[in-house]
Amino acid sequence: MNYRHAFHAGNFADLVKHAAVALIMDRLTVTPGPLLVVDTHAGAGLYDLGSEMAKRSGEAEAGVLKLMADPGAPEALRSLKAAVWAVNDAKDVRRYPGSPVLIAGRLRQSDEYVGAELRADDFEAVNAALKGAKGKARAVHADGYDLLKSRAADPRRLFVLIDPPFEKPDDYDRILEALKPVLARRTPATALVWLPLKDLETFDAFLRGLEALDPPSVLAVEARLRPLTDPMRMNGCALVILGPPPRIEPDLKAVADWVVGAAGGAGAVAKLWALNPA
Repeated sequence: MNYRHAFHAGNFADLVKHAAVALIMDRLTVTPGPLLVVDTHAGAGLYDLGSEMAKRSGEAEAGVLKLMADPGAPEALRSLKAAVWAVNDAKDVRRYPGSPVLIAGRLRQSDEYVGAELRADDFEAVNAALKGAKGKARAVHADGYDLLKSRAADPRRLFVLIDPPFEKPDDYDRILEALKPVLARRTPATALVWLPLKDLETFDAFLRGLEALDPPSVLAVEARLRPLTDPMRMNGCALVILGPPPRIEPDLKAVADWVVGAAGGAGAVAKLWALNPA
């Protein structure tokens, strides 16, 4: 069965990822000069939290619905909350914005977003969700890793989002391959990679592969809902951010702390650390 994000929209992992995307976009769009955003796995763009798939998993209950009901959530989550309200009415949280909608809402007229999506139905859905976006925003029916390789040499500043479903055994290797031309650029680039946390060895193996590429600056953010003792469960998630904007660390840690506190159980922990500290 192919992965469907509609089952998981607005869950704890989405909050970690999308809060970070919003924080990064807010910083990149106050810097002069056009920005290109490449999203390797766009998804449907907008999700109905009242759908059968969302209700079957119930994951939004401990995620976005809990966030939107918490007036004491940290300031670092304000941008994400505003994006959620922007696609809902003032009383009821029924829809959740995926990365394409979240990013498109922050584009300036000089900026461009392009997202890759291979599922035909999600490809149609995301293009519909992007209609009327500020700036240039579109999806392409293509392999996301190939899209990134073809656009990595663009002379504009670049923000890359890599968020595969990890249903293929070579996803980790393809991420590392796709990052090589990003790291070879002359102009600035920021890349955010989302990873599931099931067991520590898989995560460590990816980080070893990344270190071999000799990236100049990398932050890792972990939101562990439980100890990594059962590799058959999704025990948490991680973000690996290459070329992070300056002084973003406190906000990322605040996001991870809130998510772990809201959705975690015994042994839950939030971590933020530099892969290659100076």
